[in-house]
Amino acid sequence: MGLWQRFLGLFSKDIAMDLGTANTLLYTRAGGIVVNEPSVVALDAQTREVLAVGHEAKRACGRTPGRIRTVRPMRDGVVADFDVASLMIISFIRKAIGRLGLVKPSMLICVPRGITQVEKKAVIDAALAAGAVKVSLIEEPMAAAIGAGLPVTEPKGSLIADIGGGTSEVAVITLAAVSASQSLRTAGDRMNELVLRMLRERYRLDVGENTAERIKIAIGSAMPVPGLEDMQVAGKDLVAGVPRTFTVKAEDVREALAEPVEEIAGAVMRTLERTPPELAADIYSNGFCLAGGGALLRGLAELLCERTKLRVFLAEDPLTAVLRGTAKAMLNRQAFQDVFIA
Repeated sequence: MGLWQRFLGLFSKDIAMDLGTANTLLYTRAGGIVVNEPSVVALDAQTREVLAVGHEAKRACGRTPGRIRTVRPMRDGVVADFDVASLMIISFIRKAIGRLGLVKPSMLICVPRGITQVEKKAVIDAALAAGAVKVSLIEEPMAAAIGAGLPVTEPKGSLIADIGGGTSEVAVITLAAVSASQSLRTAGDRMNELVLRMLRERYRLDVGENTAERIKIAIGSAMPVPGLEDMQVAGKDLVAGVPRTFTVKAEDVREALAEPVEEIAGAVMRTLERTPPELAADIYSNGFCLAGGGALLRGLAELLCERTKLRVFLAEDPLTAVLRGTAKAMLNRQAFQDVFIA
């Protein structure tokens, strides 16, 4: 880095970013959480001009004419479309700190633990292309644990399960390092896909991804939940080819979600099997924490408690735990210097 870039770096604005498959969140020193929007971009198919980003683009999913397409540049927690990811990051940075001038932001971005070096480089390059002067990375389970207030820098075992949109991360953390972990590309998006498949196969009903997500949130569960009512869902009848309203049973949605729920539970059990005895004793005493949007699935904490025989608790505001941990590490770099990976 040249002398001029170093000089500008002295005045750079720090941004913490949770660049997620489903949602992107940004935090700044001055404004706190300033962006919390879906990771979706609406583009002109011919000119590649950005027409909408975030909430506005997601509302357009499944409703756009042929010349407009909606793109999710993140898949399974990593950059799937480099150019669109850069455009999305630029848009969110502008929402956070205004237009970029001479002073460029320094960014700390969280990434899944299981990604490759090539995928890490794609995240860094996308942020640099968006105008960042410096980019550092932190692993999602570490960020989630910091955001949940777990004692990650102490010689004490802490277990965190972060269930996001594209990935589920389970990790045992001690002394600012991961002792045992599992990373799955099975999370909220996979749940949405299975709800879509169930509706097509069982109800002969075709709906959009946004509707499938609403069904999952409204009546999805990991275990039977007393009093959970069925849901009226509008879509296209695949037999008649016309719009219809169907009553979707909560039990059918739960059965559709059984596969990813079992995979997440299996990842937790495999992580515990690989945990050294002293750290396992800490986890037995303290329980373990759930974070991420998937942690809000009804009955998931109870199911994991039943399987592991441990106390399971939710992080405060699970949806923002990863970003809050990333921000805390950014604001206290000296205290958390050992958690950065790039």
